[in-house]
Amino acid sequence: MSGPPQQRQVSLRGASAKEITRDALLEKLAHERELRSYQRRASAAALFIQRVWRRYIVIKKVSEQLQEEWEALADHYDDHMTSGWISNNFLRPFLFFATRSPALWKLQLRNVKCVMKCFGILLQSISSADAQKNFCLLSVGTQQEKSKWLYQAQRLVSLCLFFLAECDNSSHVGDLVPLTALAMRLVVSLTDIKGWKNLRADDIGDAHFAVNRLIGFMTTNLSGIYSCFRKYMLRHGPQNASCRTIFSSSENNLLIIASAMTLSLRPFHLKRLDVNDSNVVDVNDASKKYCIYILTIPYLTRLLPTLLLPALKHERVLLPCLTVLSVSKDKIFDEMLNLDQSEMSGLTAKAIPSLGWALANIVNLSIENNDSGASGCFVQGLNCQLYVHAVNCISENFLLWLESNEGLVKKDSDDILVTSDSFPGDADSDECTRAMFHTDLLRPVHQQWLLRKLLTMTKTITPAEAADSFVTNQSLEDPRNWSLQDVIYFYYYFLRIFSLLNPVVGSLPILNVLSFTPGFLLELWEILESSISCGTDHVSHDVKQFRDEPFERQTEVISDTRQPRNMKDSGSKWANVLQKIAGKSTNETHACSRDVPLFPSQCAEESYDIWDIGTMRQGAQGISKDLSCILYLFCATYAHLLLVLDDIEFYEKQVPFTLQQQRRIAAVLNTFVYNSLVHNGNSCRPVIDVAVRCLHFLYERDCRHKFCPSFLWLAPARKGWFPVAAAARAHEAAFSNLQGTDTSTIPAVSSILTTVPHVYPFEERVQMFRELIKLDKVSRRVAGELSGPASGSIAIVVRRDHIVEDGYKQLNFLGPKLKSCINVSFINESGLPEAGLDYGGLSKEFLTDLSKSGFNPEFGLFSQTSTSDSSLIPNMAARLLDNGIEMIEFLGRVVGKALYEGILLEYSFSLVFVQKLLGRYSFLDELSTLDSELYRNLIYVKHFDGDVTDLALDFTVAEDICGKRIVTELKPGGTNISVTNENKLQYVHAMADYKLNRQILPFANAFYRGLIDLISPSWLSLFNANEFNQLLSGGINDFDVDDLRSNTKYSGGYSETSRTVKLFWEVVKGFKAIERCMLLKFVTSCSRAPLLGFKHLQPAFTIHKVACDLPLWATLGGQDVDRLPSASTCYNTLKLPTYKRSSTLRNKLLYAISSNTGFELS
Repeated sequence: MSGPPQQRQVSLRGASAKEITRDALLEKLAHERELRSYQRRASAAALFIQRVWRRYIVIKKVSEQLQEEWEALADHYDDHMTSGWISNNFLRPFLFFATRSPALWKLQLRNVKCVMKCFGILLQSISSADAQKNFCLLSVGTQQEKSKWLYQAQRLVSLCLFFLAECDNSSHVGDLVPLTALAMRLVVSLTDIKGWKNLRADDIGDAHFAVNRLIGFMTTNLSGIYSCFRKYMLRHGPQNASCRTIFSSSENNLLIIASAMTLSLRPFHLKRLDVNDSNVVDVNDASKKYCIYILTIPYLTRLLPTLLLPALKHERVLLPCLTVLSVSKDKIFDEMLNLDQSEMSGLTAKAIPSLGWALANIVNLSIENNDSGASGCFVQGLNCQLYVHAVNCISENFLLWLESNEGLVKKDSDDILVTSDSFPGDADSDECTRAMFHTDLLRPVHQQWLLRKLLTMTKTITPAEAADSFVTNQSLEDPRNWSLQDVIYFYYYFLRIFSLLNPVVGSLPILNVLSFTPGFLLELWEILESSISCGTDHVSHDVKQFRDEPFERQTEVISDTRQPRNMKDSGSKWANVLQKIAGKSTNETHACSRDVPLFPSQCAEESYDIWDIGTMRQGAQGISKDLSCILYLFCATYAHLLLVLDDIEFYEKQVPFTLQQQRRIAAVLNTFVYNSLVHNGNSCRPVIDVAVRCLHFLYERDCRHKFCPSFLWLAPARKGWFPVAAAARAHEAAFSNLQGTDTSTIPAVSSILTTVPHVYPFEERVQMFRELIKLDKVSRRVAGELSGPASGSIAIVVRRDHIVEDGYKQLNFLGPKLKSCINVSFINESGLPEAGLDYGGLSKEFLTDLSKSGFNPEFGLFSQTSTSDSSLIPNMAARLLDNGIEMIEFLGRVVGKALYEGILLEYSFSLVFVQKLLGRYSFLDELSTLDSELYRNLIYVKHFDGDVTDLALDFTVAEDICGKRIVTELKPGGTNISVTNENKLQYVHAMADYKLNRQILPFANAFYRGLIDLISPSWLSLFNANEFNQLLSGGINDFDVDDLRSNTKYSGGYSETSRTVKLFWEVVKGFKAIERCMLLKFVTSCSRAPLLGFKHLQPAFTIHKVACDLPLWATLGGQDVDRLPSASTCYNTLKLPTYKRSSTLRNKLLYAISSNTGFELS
């Protein structure tokens, strides 16, 4: 049943109307309201546009009409010219159509001619002898005339500066440059009352006041003489290659430059008036704008004509600028950097910022021109203290910019060439050229006269007072402070800046000056040491204890270990220079060098405490900025000097420091570097890096020739040594992380091991090395690579008389697979297979015999040095042999295999060769370990008193290789370059570099390629050159019999109390050292003892009983066992018959170990 029918709804608004909700209705109303508002705004905008357009049209029409009338009037100006006529009838309409055009009065040819005519008439009026015609005399007339003149003069100045900013030689308007020159002449005339004719003496004060107000207007942002002049200079500077010589070739451009510079300097030379007027020039504000816009122009001192430079160097210009830069803090420098974002584009802005150009220009403007660099001086009237403070402020901010843009700077520096005196010649290489010539502009900084001048001015400050300024943390920004600290900051900033702009050679000129300025380095150390001593009482006590401690225990004297020198020390000019550096006399130097013991007599813990410097225990983060600064400067300077100091100066002359001071320096740097790495001082990387470099130089010199006690190097880490396994894993992880760029994630222990591994005892580092190899073997086993005696072993057959050739053919191609086990079968000299199975012993014997043959000088790949230790060095003739380089690479793999398996070899390498394997550079003094005769000759040349040209040397080296004479140039064109007193140091170091680095490098690279197939470079980095040899050969050619006896096992019925065993140890003790080594090789296949003692020999040394019973009648008859001892090298077991007499045991044992057989004696 259906419901009642619904009633139909009836709409009273008509049938077409639809119902609408309240929200929809409100939305509709809001939309309509917004539409009506938009229509009103559009109508208002349309009316405004119409008004603007109508105004533009009217002004244009009026301007064109006025211009036509003005041009007609200007053609007959002689009939009407008076100052009033010029102001009311001539200048007023001109300023209207010249400056009020909405289009800024486009520089068309007609307009240019009008302006030139107007400016010409005004200049004629100003120079007129008739007072009625002189326009400028209105400035001293009635009040209305003064106001009108100032207003019109300001408009003229604005128009002239507009032309200056827009002037461009490439413009289609050919008269623009002459117009700009005329405009600059007009502004100069308007601002110089000396050029106004008929000016009465009573009106001079009013004239000065009017001119001052005009100059004040000119220096504001409304017209901006400085910003306009900057735009002009940047348009015509080296950015535009076609205009780079315009200043010297065009008279008009020269006039523009001279006039604009004159106007820029007007505020600095204004006559001071006792007036209170806001429009008078604010010299401080003008100085600020001058610094921001003018001093930041690239190549300013190169672009300006030489005649203009004295004006910029005037004390009334420089001193206000230096004051502003010293007290403005960061605001003015931020404004300088903002210029780069507003006006420069592309890579130009990134290469050198405005701060950098301000620094270069200030440095150049503060000195008199002297390109020779031999001597120089500051400009007259310069406040040197203010100069240093201002330069430090700019340098600090510039350095911050360089650090924040280090990645970009590093990219740019890769293309930088050696600086040159010539001007940039190619605009296509702007970035490289800018950075190169920017450092060239800073050349006065690395001239020695400047450092001497600054040091002379601070001589009244004692080192103790200077140290107090560090401790009390006096503010560098206070201009009243003036001490050596300011000079230190000065050179610290420049060292950092040069090193960032050009990491290769940038800082070398400054380091040369700092290193060879007499007394400077010693003074730096005295302040540094005093600052450290003032830090804590404990350190002060240590210093006193260190200096006053009697040397009782030590009997070794440095003078006893010196090489014989056939030198005349008293006549050495080089030594005299270094003695001046040290501030010592020759007599004092010799007095210090006699009988100086190496280290004091104390118990171990007290000795450690002396060399652990308390102030440095927090590392770089625990010292002040001032102390960090002086430490950086000292380390950089001394590290540079250490490069050229030979052993005579270091150990005998003891310049610039005594050996006691050297030990103190080493202790300070060692403690500082270790604790900086422990506390992860990544924010202080620059000072840490330079301290590490200096520390490495001292440590390497100590490794070559001891001057420090061993516990000095271990002192900082003695209480913080890490477990060996953990340290090894961290070290391996660190090297994998170092392949990236983020070093912040590297643990402290790994940073220490990769940077200063010497703080850990050698024995612990050997254990780390073994742990790393163990971890590698585990990882290979997990990866499925078999490393033990199994089916995956490499089986080879080797003839004993061709062991090197057979080993090369069968193993060289394996590369890293050589880590697997080798199964060796020997063929004796008779061509018969030798008895015995290889369970590790034969492979050890194979490696030791192969190395013995391969490194034998008669084989031709290696030769022995001429020094007393007869260490091995690659034979230069090896490259002429068939596969000579490949064979050396194979021997590298053999050495790597021996290290990997813990097998000691009988040879050690020259330290120079090992340095190359460790990736380290060798210097002059290391030549004594390679060729002592050549070293003596080079030292003779270095210290030669007379004229070196008498020796008839040139920059070449001649060698006889396989009967062929080969001449190599030490530098390009060396054949034609004679060695003189001026370049003899270059010759000495070039010759040393050739012998130590260049000549040996190809062979070292080949050997290294083979070595790293089995031994990771990160593992090698744990050791120095001496330690590498010890790791390889085990040190001395003998072993401790008692150590072997206490770690020997017995089997087959023997015990420590057995009669034969007692006889055996008596006989072994009576052996010569070489016989004991032969015994060790007979049993273990290696003549060297394990590096850490026989407790680490695996398997343990074992004496096995071989029962050989004799009949009673034979024993009574005096007979003994006739059987020979034999050995099982796989198990390090000596099979010893039961001898009854020591003579029999000795004879049989000597016969067995000399027979070069093992199993066959069984």
